[in-house]
Amino acid sequence: MDKKMIFYYDKDDDLLDISVGKPKKSVSTEIADDFFIRKNLKTGKITGFTILNFEKWFKGKNEEKEVPLTANFSFISK
Repeated sequence: MDKKMIFYYDKDDDLLDISVGKPKKSVSTEIADDFFIRKNLKTGKITGFTILNFEKWFKGKNEEKEVPLTANFSFISK
């Protein structure tokens, strides 16, 4: 079953959270300053990631921020 990406932004805490499918019990690991991945405790698969201080990193900036992740995307047809 394909899993949709779920985006959530918390303005008060200035964090962007992206989950792959519905959030599951996971463990978080910081992979770069303010960038965390979440992995499923049983399978080790990535279940999402979180960016802290999102506006600090991106608001009004015309630059890239790289993190050590690769992604494979596919379109989910209706």
